[in-house]
Amino acid sequence: MVLFVTIKKKQLLFIILGIVIICALLISFWYYTPLVSTVFVEEKFSQEIQKIFNERSESILNKDMKSLGNLYEQSKKYGIWAYEHELKKMKYLHSWSDKQGIKFTDIDSKAMIKWVKDKGDLITINLMVCSEYKYHYENNPEKVNFFRIGTYHSLDIKEKGEGWVIVREWYTDPFADSMHIDEMKSEEIKEYVLSQSSRDFSNMIERRKNALAYADEYCGGAGDKKYTYNKKYKNYNPQGGDCANFASQILYEGGKFRKNHSWNYGKGATKAWVNAHGFKDYMVYSGRASVVAHGTYDKIYKAAYKLSPGDFVAYEKKGKVTHISVVTGADSKGYTLVNSHNTDRYRVPWDLGWNDKGVKFWLVHVHF
Repeated sequence: MVLFVTIKKKQLLFIILGIVIICALLISFWYYTPLVSTVFVEEKFSQEIQKIFNERSESILNKDMKSLGNLYEQSKKYGIWAYEHELKKMKYLHSWSDKQGIKFTDIDSKAMIKWVKDKGDLITINLMVCSEYKYHYENNPEKVNFFRIGTYHSLDIKEKGEGWVIVREWYTDPFADSMHIDEMKSEEIKEYVLSQSSRDFSNMIERRKNALAYADEYCGGAGDKKYTYNKKYKNYNPQGGDCANFASQILYEGGKFRKNHSWNYGKGATKAWVNAHGFKDYMVYSGRASVVAHGTYDKIYKAAYKLSPGDFVAYEKKGKVTHISVVTGADSKGYTLVNSHNTDRYRVPWDLGWNDKGVKFWLVHVHF
């Protein structure tokens, strides 16, 4: 009887052990197989996507409409729309550069894929792109300036001929808000901009330096190598925009402004902390900041040279502030540069993408 029980126990033990081993092998197989497949797919398409963005950047830089058009499936509605938007952006960038008296010399776009879905005849790809623009002024070609923009894309591509074409594309375009520069008195502006010289911010107080450091560290997709937001804070981009939240972080974390009942972030965020119009109104009416100038670009662009790192620009459309950028420096002609979230910006000229006649600017000096 004792022997029978012992044998049964041993048999049961072997059975259980066998089941555990089989389950472990199945789990390992299930886990390992998709991982290899995903890595293979992403590596394959990362090369194709990078090639598309390289060719697109080159086409935009050289105003090559034919090459740009070859990247899109123009027999499809969404392909045509994607191409037409990119064409509009290309024309805007070169109109802006004419107004500014600059020449773009390089656009380097680095694509980083998040995920890939194979839909048979189409491949859907979700990715982030960090684009670095290099430029110099017409009367100072030896001094190269640059800025970076981070954008978030969803696109469908399909194989055509020996390459791939874009069938559909959606992304947070930094220039989509305002791309009409035709009516601006660009020659007068250009003459003024080219007459300026560089500015020195080395004597900034420590709080401004710290605010600047924070703005550069957490500029998201526009960063050099660290593509991140501060994880201590909620990302409000899916709820309409993170620009005011980022500006508030810069002043609190970097500039050491104290929170209060009106301007606060805890379990949630107050309107003054997270809303662009609320942020501008709070900073001005609380006395923590003062308005340097307010109006359309042609009325206030000269005043922008008075801004220093830690100050901010508020962008108003139809009477409402819809975006906030924080000043982070100036280029070789002293032209004010900004960082922001939404479409992530690093040291971008403050008016780039905001040149509609109906847009008004608030240039705001912050009292550190």
